[in-house]
Amino acid sequence: MVGPTKIARGAGTGASVPVEQCQICGSEKLDYVLSLGYMPPVNQMVPIGQVPRQQPWFPTDLLHCRQCDLVQLGLAVDPVIIFPPEYPYTSGTTKLLRDNFADLQRESAAMLGLTDKDLVVDIGSNDGTLISNFQKAGNRILGIEPTDVGDIANSRGIPTIKRYFGKAAAQEVVASHGKAKVITAANCFAHIEDVHAIVEGILEMLADDGVFISESHYLIPLLDTLQYDTVYHEHLRYYSLTSLKYLLEMHGLEVFHARPIPSHGGSIRVYAGRKGKRPVQDSVAKMLAAEPKGDAMAKRLKQFKHDVLLTKLRLLSMLRDLKEQNARVVGISAPSRASTLFNYVGLDDGIIDYVCEIQGSLKIGKCMPGTSIPVVDESRLFEDQPEAAVIFSWHIADELAPKLRAKGYKGKLISPLPEPRYL
Repeated sequence: MVGPTKIARGAGTGASVPVEQCQICGSEKLDYVLSLGYMPPVNQMVPIGQVPRQQPWFPTDLLHCRQCDLVQLGLAVDPVIIFPPEYPYTSGTTKLLRDNFADLQRESAAMLGLTDKDLVVDIGSNDGTLISNFQKAGNRILGIEPTDVGDIANSRGIPTIKRYFGKAAAQEVVASHGKAKVITAANCFAHIEDVHAIVEGILEMLADDGVFISESHYLIPLLDTLQYDTVYHEHLRYYSLTSLKYLLEMHGLEVFHARPIPSHGGSIRVYAGRKGKRPVQDSVAKMLAAEPKGDAMAKRLKQFKHDVLLTKLRLLSMLRDLKEQNARVVGISAPSRASTLFNYVGLDDGIIDYVCEIQGSLKIGKCMPGTSIPVVDESRLFEDQPEAAVIFSWHIADELAPKLRAKGYKGKLISPLPEPRYL
């Protein structure tokens, strides 16, 4: 068998299962990196005004495997809990993601010479934003998405199967549509438990000369810019190219191109095909050489733990100073990552009055996970003019700040990470 003999499968438990072996190589020697405490699922949001009720909270221990250098979460939570049917995240609402997915289509079409006969399948296709670019280019397409967001894609004429991906789903796709020339998995390849079963499903569906393209949060900028707020239960694995290459090679897949991309504050786009099918580009060796490995990675992770604590204390100090002046403080944007920051730092409704989201967001009318802080329409910010606003999509804060100023916000703007600062 390839990979761990004890697979942490939360599915069907209604709870969680600890990770006892590395999710890639199966090693039992997992070093503890840090814990952000117990956290609620980042996309379970209670409607404003609902009587408080019991919610599940799970630990967030980060572990490091020295054998394959995978950094991973210490437990797997049942996907039904972390990806509820009413999952409120839609990738189409973020311009940076829309631009990134258009770029993925252009880059891959040019590199692979795609034709209108080629089938492109997107795993975890969400509202169909990524795969719609291939549809516009004339390719045959299919999305696979387990949550109700798949209904949005189907209503837009983007064919989508609503189910969890695995070998059985792959066999159905092949029977109905044939083999895929391109399979994409953007921002979900680190989320799905039993990653070896996922890769086997991909191989089942992939044409002999087909290419698997993954996009995932990239561990290196996560460490460099203190993105501890991307640590939550949906993200089971935090890939370096070293660990990702290790995983794919276990299944006979060879990474032939990789590059950093800006989405989510720093991600990695990786192209892989069956071994020997395509020439390996220089980009692969270049990225691998720049990554810390083994003891160097362990040392880097120790520094990360120290810096995460300091940035929490500095943000609290900044907010304390504002509150001593009786300032009203609100939040701008409610991405999933904000839930981790709120709960790790301890932000409650005494500190943050409300959080603003752009019109049409599915999060408006609900509370930030683990708190009673309401999420409201952005228009309220300009009416109320609170003294300070914290931008929780801080990785695009420099892009958001001028837009908020142009719309008329006059108060102080704060970016909470990597170093809390006024913009």
